Amino acid sequence: MLQREWKHFKRNRELFVMSLPAILYKLIFNYLPLIGLVLAFKQYRFDLGIWGSKWIGLKNFEFFFKSDKAFTVTRNTILYNLTFIILTLVLALTLAILLNEISRRWIKVHQTILFLPYFLSWVVVGYVVFGFMDHKNGFMNVMLQAFGEQPIRWYEQAQFWPFIIVLTQLWKGVGFSTLIYYAGILSIDSSYYEAAKIDGASKWQMIRKITIPLLTPLIVILLIVAIGGIFRADFGLFYFIPNDTSFLYNATDVIDTYVYRSLRIVGDFGMSTAIGLYQSVVGFILVLLSNWVVKKINEDNSLW
Repeated sequence: MLQREWKHFKRNRELFVMSLPAILYKLIFNYLPLIGLVLAFKQYRFDLGIWGSKWIGLKNFEFFFKSDKAFTVTRNTILYNLTFIILTLVLALTLAILLNEISRRWIKVHQTILFLPYFLSWVVVGYVVFGFMDHKNGFMNVMLQAFGEQPIRWYEQAQFWPFIIVLTQLWKGVGFSTLIYYAGILSIDSSYYEAAKIDGASKWQMIRKITIPLLTPLIVILLIVAIGGIFRADFGLFYFIPNDTSFLYNATDVIDTYVYRSLRIVGDFGMSTAIGLYQSVVGFILVLLSNWVVKKINEDNSLW
């Protein structure tokens, strides 16, 4: 057995060496930190360390579940992520299909325009949004005053921010998903479309009968992964875009930002670790559940 494995390693040693940086990255940043999950069940003290701190069971979880903000931040986290998943799927799939229809001469330009916002940090995007929403000199209020309307204090009125958050996330993230779906479309055998053209199929019929059905496995995989993160919000989006303004907490506060502020004020690492573990466990269960549902509907489209 060992001899066979050694021969396999020698035959593919170049591939193993090439994959070594990724393996080390995963080991250091994804697996070794799992040791720290024990803090979720301890009253952590710096002087005693991880193993010397007192074991307190599930008391760290009470910090979140007994909070008066638990319902609000959980609701915001779930509803925002559901909105992102649905709108990103629809818009990215639509844009990918449109990209496939345009001239190859301009495809690089369109890809760059779509993909560029993805590389911007949320700090930079936060300043861009502030440039639009600033009460005195923001673009939106300048335009409102030009039309004879009163300026709006955007950072004091929570009712506008669900739309601002969703639009910002779509502007920044749709391009990445679009390119994934576009790559999926390019992998479809062109003979399917040629046969459909011979049979007199329209563009819409080819999209409905060829493109979308053949992209379904990719769509399902991305949906399952996205559902697994439905309890975990993008901290940068919800912290930097609303600028951590207390007036907007009811509309913009999510589990991650709430735990961060609690950790910053209280300084209890056990509480923040407990909520992170809670998010991970729920996400894991949701991945298993969604994959089970997909498997019941169509086994070929499931992850395993």
